[in-house]
Amino acid sequence: MNSLATVAADSSYQCVVIDDDPDICALISRVLSKIGVTSLGLSSAGALAGALKAPHPSIIFLDVTLERSDAIDGIRILRQGSFAGAVQLISGKDPELLNNIKAIGERHGLKMLDPLQKPFRSEHLRRIFRGGNDNVPAPAAAPHENPAPLAYPALPAADPVTRVDLTEALEAHWLDMAYQPKVDLIRNRVVGAEGLARINHPVHGHLGPQSFLPGAPDAALNRLSEFVIKKAFLDWDVMAGAGRNLHLAVNAPVQALIDPGLVKLVREHHPRNPNWPGLIIEVTEEEAVREFDAVSEAAVQLRIYNVTLAIDDFGSGYSSFARLKQFPFIEIKLDKSFVQNCATEPMNLSICQSIVDLARATGATCVAEGIESESDRIALTRLGCNLGQGYLFGRPMSVGKLIDRTAGQVEEPL
Repeated sequence: MNSLATVAADSSYQCVVIDDDPDICALISRVLSKIGVTSLGLSSAGALAGALKAPHPSIIFLDVTLERSDAIDGIRILRQGSFAGAVQLISGKDPELLNNIKAIGERHGLKMLDPLQKPFRSEHLRRIFRGGNDNVPAPAAAPHENPAPLAYPALPAADPVTRVDLTEALEAHWLDMAYQPKVDLIRNRVVGAEGLARINHPVHGHLGPQSFLPGAPDAALNRLSEFVIKKAFLDWDVMAGAGRNLHLAVNAPVQALIDPGLVKLVREHHPRNPNWPGLIIEVTEEEAVREFDAVSEAAVQLRIYNVTLAIDDFGSGYSSFARLKQFPFIEIKLDKSFVQNCATEPMNLSICQSIVDLARATGATCVAEGIESESDRIALTRLGCNLGQGYLFGRPMSVGKLIDRTAGQVEEPL
């Protein structure tokens, strides 16, 4: 890390501490004052813009979770303000998350110091200004050029199919959610479920996504993403009240995932129950690769609130493994085109094995989609696939039916 000893000797030096815990702000300010450094304490990233007026502070102490904001918000404000000083992350979050946030700051051209893990001692702060941290921040990565965001992937529809305008369905409150169980293949236990949007039409009855997703405008797709996330939060509370601690997942298009409003929604509405295992948002492999930098940044910010990403339809996009290993995902979903008949088709089985091995090497959970036969289930279990999903285990169902389906057999989610 760059030595800041010479900065501390300058009586005009200013330091900003951004932490919603007043005790932390007081501790840092007290230690800094003893070495001749004046500081300003703030509780949210939103107040940071005013502190960047000339002369800029030389160092920013930045907590990860803040009052109605977080460290990613702060990094964006610092970038917009052309901040040239150093940024010191401070948090009790896990080191991997802190390093991911640090990398985002570096990509934005900021001078990021090694994260400081809470609880820390006053000596750790003094050492920063004595030049005792040896890390030299890596140069900011060159910006990655991305094509325009893709629309939500259209699902193949069988003809004839009833078409419904998604905007009309949202306005009329016809949307609902059905859940397909995700089963631990080794223990034969339901440990989670994928939430799938459905329409309860007053004339046509229950309709699947092929009726309302193809051709839907981006604004409606963003509203749909907000709906399924909030519904998953509410439904988890219902399940938890019935003693079912399931790890739920939903789908979202990239343009909704990278919208700042999504983080605000998650921040305000996610369950506060300490047993909540988090929410998984599934993004297709093709979209994840095309919008790699934006999705990676969104993934790190969402992880602050225990919302993580899964790569859906993995294997169908033929993306580079070297590229994907940099992507912060916790789950890989094997595309059903490889899962189905994997017990009898050697090529499918070989592809499944490669993806299962990739998931194991990256520490991700591997989920096989579209399991419809017992022979395929046995083959995938032998390969070491973690979870399975498909008609063999159950079709999408209501919250109440999922609670009944899992009575007496649910263990803690993976």
